[in-house]
Amino acid sequence: MTLREFFDYLSANPAIVVAFFLGIPFTALLAGIMGKGEGHLSPWKYLYSVLIYLVCVPGIFAASLAVYLFLFERGGSIFNVNLLTQVLPIASMIATLGIIRRNAPFNYIPGFGRLSGLMTMIFAVFVLMFFLDRLHLVAWVNVPVQYLLVIVAGLLLVFRFALKSFIS
Repeated sequence: MTLREFFDYLSANPAIVVAFFLGIPFTALLAGIMGKGEGHLSPWKYLYSVLIYLVCVPGIFAASLAVYLFLFERGGSIFNVNLLTQVLPIASMIATLGIIRRNAPFNYIPGFGRLSGLMTMIFAVFVLMFFLDRLHLVAWVNVPVQYLLVIVAGLLLVFRFALKSFIS
């Protein structure tokens, strides 16, 4: 099964997608009501961690796919965006994170630091890919590919540590 076939299957069965991406923020809302003021305590923080991973992994993938399509596929119109597979996961992720943040600080939720690190690395990779694509570096530099990969890896490390020190 290809990614296009998977998206076609999800588009043909919208009830599954809508139930999943509306059920997660609804569950977070119910947990916030039931555990008012106790979001940093043991049972709630683990529930929030599961909900965040359930919604952020598809949301990050949908955001990455949207950025890739608009930056690198050249010709992808915004009118061709699939609302079920490209917009709903991102909207659900934003809504769920907003609901959870009201009841529990993210630094108390297990694994959230790794997830935010993943988001940072994906953002850094896309920024570097965009700059390298626009520079056409391979066209006017006669450098072996191994050196280019080392340069990109070095730039990623510099970008990550700069962003980490800027945020902290």
